[in-house]
Amino acid sequence: MQSDEFAEFRRAVSRRARQIPAQWDGSKRLVDDQTLSSTIARLHDAIQRRELPVAVKQALLRLFDQSLSTRLQDYNGEALKFLTGLPPAKAIRALCVWFDLVPAPGSKWPATRMSSEVVEGQLRELMNPFDVLSHADVASVLDIGAGDLSFAEELVDLYGRHGTQENRPFILHCLDRLDPRSRLGGPLHAEPERLRKLQQQEGLSFAFFGNQDMFDLEALDERGSLAPRYTIVTCWAPASPTFAYEPTRLSRTLITQDLERNKGVFRRTFYGKETALEVQHHDRALLFPPWKFDVVGPCALLDLLAQRGAVGVLGSVDAQVFWELLAQLLDDPRYRPQDALFSSLTLPNVFGHLYEVLGGLRVGESIDLGDLAPLRQPHSHSEASRSPDGLTSTFRYVRISRGATFPGVPASSTARKFSAMTEEVPPWLVTLVPAWES
Repeated sequence: MQSDEFAEFRRAVSRRARQIPAQWDGSKRLVDDQTLSSTIARLHDAIQRRELPVAVKQALLRLFDQSLSTRLQDYNGEALKFLTGLPPAKAIRALCVWFDLVPAPGSKWPATRMSSEVVEGQLRELMNPFDVLSHADVASVLDIGAGDLSFAEELVDLYGRHGTQENRPFILHCLDRLDPRSRLGGPLHAEPERLRKLQQQEGLSFAFFGNQDMFDLEALDERGSLAPRYTIVTCWAPASPTFAYEPTRLSRTLITQDLERNKGVFRRTFYGKETALEVQHHDRALLFPPWKFDVVGPCALLDLLAQRGAVGVLGSVDAQVFWELLAQLLDDPRYRPQDALFSSLTLPNVFGHLYEVLGGLRVGESIDLGDLAPLRQPHSHSEASRSPDGLTSTFRYVRISRGATFPGVPASSTARKFSAMTEEVPPWLVTLVPAWES
């Protein structure tokens, strides 16, 4: 029993440090030579006040019940590692975050206080994941890769009025990597008329951030432009190849070779004064933004959803992105073979019965992934085989729905085009509840 209590405490401390990156960064100043002794004194007091399993509390108090040294090396590194899973400096920083010694950065945006258990319970009763907004204490959405803002417009039309009636703000923040000044990207740019409509919508707290990398939000956080956590974080038509290959599973050489074979040879070039990516596709030279073929992988996307949202919704997920994403959500490492590309030939062997069930879902049908196979756990039997740069977040609930659009569910313009793409297999909608501390 004690072993389980310590394991759970390690998971909780590590998880919380990952989920609030701004406070994690702020913890650095608490372990320098000038502040370490006062930090340890504050930690000791906080441990005494906090309700914890008896064995865990006693171990923490023994660790810090000593002379208040200003040197990290004076603290028991093995004990810190056992309690947090981290080396000394990071261990003390993580404990500072866990025991609320690091003030949250200033933000005018409220964050939901619903626990992940409550969120999961609500979603199990709702076929439309966005209906959570009508039940949540805070109605807030972060839309990453917002494109032409068609999803944002539909979302506000469906849910914005409810927020006004409840006399509470409806918060919608949109990110897109396209530079609004760029001539590349075509119809994926934010549509000016939609932008004006959203900016002027009564009862809506709206913001659009163009030319913004979704994985580099530090500047926006420092300005208080974003909420620390949103009720829903969503991404429609997660980009391929950006999220279609997982770099911790596939080598860069293999990824590049597959891109050139399926997409065409590519190189950096210029379009006027802009840097661009030129792709030789058959007999045509196509131009894209320079980052179009930057491969990040689904682990990074899943971690972003977990860090920023009580609920994650990935809409209109194409087949290539879907199976790579699914491999990261399942516990058994057999789903993540090293340097083995997924294809129509290999997928049945890798996913077995799961491939038959999920591939056989009819449009409009849904299934809970956890009913088919165990979801990935933070310290599972597969831990030893995981890459240190792989998925760091876990999810307590995942629902898979087949189709691009669903009745009453807002969708992007890309999702609505799928009905005309007769050669494309139907995409998926993936709803996720991260395991996080409220």
